[in-house]
Amino acid sequence: MARTKPITWYMATPADGIIELSRQAGTPVSLPDAVGQVIDHPNPCANKWFDESPFSYFCMVKRVGEALKDTGIWPVTWPVRLWTVEPVGDTGNWSHQHHLYPLLSHRIRVLEETDAWPSLGAGGREVLDVIHDQIPERGIRWAADPEGMCERRLCGTRDIGRGEWTQAAADMTGYASHEPAAQRWAEQLATDTVDRILAATNFSRHAVDYARSRAVELTVAAQHQTRLSPYVLDALRGVRLHAASAVAA
Repeated sequence: MARTKPITWYMATPADGIIELSRQAGTPVSLPDAVGQVIDHPNPCANKWFDESPFSYFCMVKRVGEALKDTGIWPVTWPVRLWTVEPVGDTGNWSHQHHLYPLLSHRIRVLEETDAWPSLGAGGREVLDVIHDQIPERGIRWAADPEGMCERRLCGTRDIGRGEWTQAAADMTGYASHEPAAQRWAEQLATDTVDRILAATNFSRHAVDYARSRAVELTVAAQHQTRLSPYVLDALRGVRLHAASAVAA
């Protein structure tokens, strides 16, 4: 008889380890202080699981790429902390048909802290490399690249791939891989990095937007590098745009 693989349940918190929604509700719950212990919800809802108060149940997910969804953490930040937990007692969901990965409970056992990078998807390490090491070096160069901006805006030829089409392909891949939350988080980190490095410059809004789009596409390519075709990856990485800029130079 085949054994059923145990489900790993995940929760994400800010760097201090406090569940953000619990903080906002005025009943902060610290996961680092409870490793190995069972936590009772400080204000459990009576109408399981359809209470509209800000924080009335613990929510965990079995797809790590969804761990950053609906956490209450804002603005998007890094690092976050990722925890494995298990439900204790009654569990439920709003709809098992439409919400496949979350599980709700009024009691959890905090198992351990684990590496946070998988919350950014299977390519999370590569995503962080792009955000921390590549975008800061490339951002100003992108903003100062009128040939690349022109090529992207006016051409969109078949061997480049339109930005909208390649982004749509990445979005579909994110959903199919159960990583849309990871992708949205990574995209926001990428755009925030561009905004930070260009904050003291005099580039136009259009130039900044172009740099932001290039940063997002490079980040998404890193996240899905083993899933997308070479054609789509080249388009996201701007391979043809690099060539066009080199020729213009």
